[in-house]
Amino acid sequence: MAKLFEPITIREIMLRNRIVISPMCQYSASDGFPNDWHLVHLGTRAVGGTGLVITEATSVSPEGRITPGDLGIWSDAHTEVFRRIANFVHGQGAVAGIQLAHAGRKASCAVPWEGGRQLNEAQGGWQTVAPSDLPYITGERSPVAFDKEGISKVISDFAAAAGRARSAGFMVVEIHSAHGYLLHEFLSPLSNRRTDEYGGPFENRIRLLLEVVKAVRKNWPEGYPLFVRISSTDWAEGGWTIEDSVRLASILKESDVDLIDCSSGGNVYNAIVPAAPMYQVPFSEAIRKTGILTGAVGFITTALQAESILREGKADLVIIAREMLRNPYFTLNAARELGVDIPWPVQYLRAKKV
Repeated sequence: MAKLFEPITIREIMLRNRIVISPMCQYSASDGFPNDWHLVHLGTRAVGGTGLVITEATSVSPEGRITPGDLGIWSDAHTEVFRRIANFVHGQGAVAGIQLAHAGRKASCAVPWEGGRQLNEAQGGWQTVAPSDLPYITGERSPVAFDKEGISKVISDFAAAAGRARSAGFMVVEIHSAHGYLLHEFLSPLSNRRTDEYGGPFENRIRLLLEVVKAVRKNWPEGYPLFVRISSTDWAEGGWTIEDSVRLASILKESDVDLIDCSSGGNVYNAIVPAAPMYQVPFSEAIRKTGILTGAVGFITTALQAESILREGKADLVIIAREMLRNPYFTLNAARELGVDIPWPVQYLRAKKV
């Protein structure tokens, strides 16, 4: 059988194949609540045969949203609405996962199709927070640097969100520590200029992420997987590097993290990123050598690409984004292309054979 369609069990959760829907922001929520758009968007990919479907970045607090249209899970009321989505995804044979996030200094922005610029309070925005008072883009208003009380609140917010995710029926949690959002901002010396125990040397800059992981793990079932998404490099001189990521991976493995979702960039607005097909796969390969499971991302668009990544031992999961927007039935088509017979939804059986 093609490696892409071999089941994988992580802790007590079995994924029917190695294909994952990457978290992709839809910017279509109201006060954090998902709606029919999210049900159809995520549900269609589950119908399409995917093994694991992960929600977009779901904020652990109102101020942690990238835009006013972001999903959130900062209240018990959100939990009830998410349960419908998780139940539908599971009903199609996929596993439902959720990405927990805080945007830090990159919060309070307009949705992309309205320009994506930072919003002031008169425009419906809010004061941003970060490890240091350095704006993401020169000219934006400065974020407020976290004090100890603010850091404690962030940790508590992530832990509470994990508990709500469990109540909503999700079976995988991913902590978002990539793309220049809050936890990544603490990791990178380009955005973290603190002089306390959360800034300076590597051990201090990773402290908040480790504390969040520990708090989430306490509120998350022992038998359920915990992922962390990282930016493997800042693509900028003096920033976070792949060597830092490999070092962090070993520590996360000892901290009960099951898999690292290996992305890159996002913390430096003018970084030059050499984007090309599968350009981030080498990060997954390098991090996997520490012994932790990894997910590969980055312009993976064909079944043959995905299969080769797994066959060559460069990742354990293939996490696909843009191609899934173009083709929510990528997984069903990939099985046909690779000659693998997988179950189809009974409603679609008439299309299984030409």
